[in-house]
Amino acid sequence: MALVLNEEQEMLRDSARGFLEDKAPVKALRALRDGDNPDGFSRDLWAEMAEMGWAGILVDEEYGGADFGFVGAGVIAEEMGRTLTASPFLATSVLAATALKKMGSDAQRQEFLPKIAGGSALFALAVDEARKHGPAKTAMSAEKHGNGFKLSGDKTFVADGHVADKIIVAARTSGAAGENDGMTLFLVDAKANGVAVERTSMVDSRNAARIKFDNVEATGDDVLGEVDGGYMALEGVLNAGRAGLAAEMSGSSQQAFSMTMSYLKERKQFGTEIGGFQALQHRAAHLYSEIELAKSAVLKALQELDDNYGMAGPICSLAKAKAGEVAKLASQEAVQMHGGIGMTDEYDIGFYMKRIRVAQEMFGDTAFHTDRLAQMRGY
Repeated sequence: MALVLNEEQEMLRDSARGFLEDKAPVKALRALRDGDNPDGFSRDLWAEMAEMGWAGILVDEEYGGADFGFVGAGVIAEEMGRTLTASPFLATSVLAATALKKMGSDAQRQEFLPKIAGGSALFALAVDEARKHGPAKTAMSAEKHGNGFKLSGDKTFVADGHVADKIIVAARTSGAAGENDGMTLFLVDAKANGVAVERTSMVDSRNAARIKFDNVEATGDDVLGEVDGGYMALEGVLNAGRAGLAAEMSGSSQQAFSMTMSYLKERKQFGTEIGGFQALQHRAAHLYSEIELAKSAVLKALQELDDNYGMAGPICSLAKAKAGEVAKLASQEAVQMHGGIGMTDEYDIGFYMKRIRVAQEMFGDTAFHTDRLAQMRGY
């Protein structure tokens, strides 16, 4: 498949860009950072996004969604990356919608997918338990108790965990930490007895949460997918999230590059624009080439999720690794080429560096995904 958007996807991109530039510029993130909003995002803005069909971008039409596919979701994520839009889009509309579509029972789909599409329910995915991403290292227990389970353990770096109505939790019903087998996914009510949520404000002015589960009761109806067979299902959902984050970082890279090019054409030293200095031109040309490579990898990953979901793992890892590497380069070059003023809060470029740093780590950094890809290839 050609690595280009079709006409409908281009229209979605143009519509999203205009909407976000108007409704969610970087100054809106500044306001969230400097204000006392307990959610970390605008619920009014999220309601508008839901009306436009973004909340249900991956939800089938029979449940009230737009069913625009992963490429469509990636288009929106990329435009959100350009303006650093804070929203529950990744956690709810990408991760949760994918999990419910691919693993949910008929009852679970009928109950939750319309709420996702309508923007009335927020979800979070609770996977990691340590400093670094590692799904197979899950140690949280889900012990059999009567006809259900009792969940105990801690989760960290849970995006939107502080506002979620439902939490998708990875826990062990058998096996030991480090093993792929024995993992099960559960849909847990965020207000259930034994669930304790601590909001954490991150360097990118977004919010995540640490969540403690103390003998939290879950019934058989709360199981998402198969008991003991949750690892591969979880990997599929994480692949969707990784591609979404890669798309967001691609958007941030492009915008950081654009801002820097504008600055190079305006800033003068020794009586001439600094963009005329050959050393900066070489660096800009290199960065442009890297951004274009990352864009291609990201689009291919999104296309593969649409066309061959179960086999998309390698290209999603490649896209996450490449987009993270390039986004880091883009933000560092942007700050350096802006000079000293790039380190100040007055300029927006620092916000891009901070968001990229967090997005790099979420669901695996470049080192994690290069190693994962090498193992998949038999190295």
